[in-house]
Amino acid sequence: MSGVALALEVVVVFFLALFLLHRYGDFRKQHRMVLFATLLAWFLCFLIVFILPLDVSTTIYNQCEIDNQVHLVASNTFIRDNSSNASVFPTQRVSKSCHKPWSYIPDGILPVFWRVVYWTSQFLTWLLIPFMQSYARSGGFSISGKIKTALIENAIYYGTYLLIFCSLLIYVAVTPKWHLSWSDLRTIGITAANTWGLFLLVLLLGYGLVEIPRSYWRASCHGQLLAKTYFKAAKLMTEKADAEENLEDVMEDVRTVNETIKYNHPLRKCIDTILRKCPVEYQEKLGRNMDDYEDFDDKGNPYPSKKSLVKLHKQVIYAVQRHNRTQVQWQILLDEAFHLEDVAKNETSSTHQFVHSFPSAEPPGWISKYLYTPTVEWYWECVFRRWCYRVLAVLLCMFSAAVVWSECTFFSTQPVLSLFAVFIQLAERDYNYVYIEMACFVTIFFLCYCVYSTVFRIRVFNYYYLAPHHQTDAYSLQFSGMLFCRLTPPLCLNFLGVIHMDSTISHQQRKQTAYNSIMGSMQVLSFIANGFYIYYPMLIVLLCIATYFSLGTRCLNLLGFQQFMGENDLTSDLVDEGRELIRRERRKRQRTEDGENRRRDWRERYSEQRERYAGRSRSVYSELKDTDGSSTDPGRAQSRRDRNDKVELLQDVEPLDFTGEEPLETDNRRYAGGHYLSTSASRSRIFDDV
Repeated sequence: MSGVALALEVVVVFFLALFLLHRYGDFRKQHRMVLFATLLAWFLCFLIVFILPLDVSTTIYNQCEIDNQVHLVASNTFIRDNSSNASVFPTQRVSKSCHKPWSYIPDGILPVFWRVVYWTSQFLTWLLIPFMQSYARSGGFSISGKIKTALIENAIYYGTYLLIFCSLLIYVAVTPKWHLSWSDLRTIGITAANTWGLFLLVLLLGYGLVEIPRSYWRASCHGQLLAKTYFKAAKLMTEKADAEENLEDVMEDVRTVNETIKYNHPLRKCIDTILRKCPVEYQEKLGRNMDDYEDFDDKGNPYPSKKSLVKLHKQVIYAVQRHNRTQVQWQILLDEAFHLEDVAKNETSSTHQFVHSFPSAEPPGWISKYLYTPTVEWYWECVFRRWCYRVLAVLLCMFSAAVVWSECTFFSTQPVLSLFAVFIQLAERDYNYVYIEMACFVTIFFLCYCVYSTVFRIRVFNYYYLAPHHQTDAYSLQFSGMLFCRLTPPLCLNFLGVIHMDSTISHQQRKQTAYNSIMGSMQVLSFIANGFYIYYPMLIVLLCIATYFSLGTRCLNLLGFQQFMGENDLTSDLVDEGRELIRRERRKRQRTEDGENRRRDWRERYSEQRERYAGRSRSVYSELKDTDGSSTDPGRAQSRRDRNDKVELLQDVEPLDFTGEEPLETDNRRYAGGHYLSTSASRSRIFDDV
């Protein structure tokens, strides 16, 4: 199994990142470089989370081998020193039995692996992705123009880091007691990046440790969850209307520029590029209003400059992305609200079968047909779901309490107060590597979930929205990749300190993990290693207390940013407004469903009558063919039979009533075989829903 576990996890992580990118990104519309950079950033960050437990188990095994060698040397020394005394019977120390883990990685592989992963992720997050973000949103019409815009926008960003780095170099140069080598400078750079990441990490972690368990507990309270959904609907409708109004204003500017610059103007290619970024319905309107045969006159009205077109192009990109994002958010929120209302209605059902207001148009799969039946769905949605959420909320609350306690006490090695360090050391005595790896993975995954989900829960970060169904824009994808690369290394380094695997923090003489080897000796900056890394995580307690009492939410509410507060007049007004919006959308969707059902019924009845008429025509034709010619006048008898058969067929035809009602008594009726067919009334009713 040497190295097989590492290769297997690399393959699994790659397909996991590819699956998530396919779910949130759009392979057909988005730029290949954007997709590649996002995929690489996610892949590298997930690798750190998945491979670090293997590094921990391998390090524990190597530490056991080192302890055995030390014991053997001590035992040989004891025997040699006492060999001259015949009356002394030496007692040789028995070495421990070291069991190699199933996922053991040979020496020399992990250090190279971590260097490639770490430095590639740092290159992405600090250099490439910020540049590509500006490049993707640039309004330039050429590659060189977009590169120039991206460099100008990132000048302040890169200049700030360059100024800090130069200041550190000058400080080191004028300090005589510091003689730093290249490895020390590299360690300072890594320490600065980890310090910045840890600063943001603690802020996000303190919010997520409280809010995630509380969100699952509130999800079990159906009434409160539905009220919050109404509240979000009212706020989102305001944002959606503002996005639509902004798009209309930008499209009006595009229309003005499109009518000003004619087909043979030098800037016409720029206008065509802008038009391709507009929605399809606006492209059709703007295309119809353009006169391609009218020449432009340089002495006429002043034409916009290329700089103004670049600005307009950027506004179009932003307005279209914002409009599409709010549309997707609105549809997702509508489906969520309709489902919660269906759950509320089905809770009082005596049949114990879940009934949807709007059944899915797609045919049910074998899971829905045989396993997830309406009865099973009713018991899950109306009975078991809330209890599962409550149990999960309690477990997450206990896990959060363990994280807070360990973050405040991980610096204490004698006695060991960190709970995660206690669990790992107990498993290390029995060499239970499977438990060690699973405990490490679950802990790291929980920390990542608390940190990363917080980014998209806070309203100020809602601009960066990861929307499923291929609706995430390029800027949000790149932002998520950049954020993951910045937060994952300090998060994993903090985890190693919590389980006492980082000797810089725990001050223990033991073998370091391969992940710690690329970080270098943090003692180069002792005030950070012995101060900031140890005491700053204790702020999680204050942040958890502030989150528990919703201090941030109350401050935002006082500043004018509406937040869901429960017993607030403004919150109640927005909840009522959202409820009315959901009712309106439900009626609109119900009318659409009814129209589709009537059109479907009309097609089915029309096809049935056509088949019936065709069958009777075939039967009449067969009877005429089988009739013998015994009449004296075969031609006259044949024509009489044909005429009688036609009258009989017309009498048997049912009236084409597509509305399910009796034909109206109007003057536009025509007589056919004893029945009145109302042409105008039926025609108007057929196309009522078109």
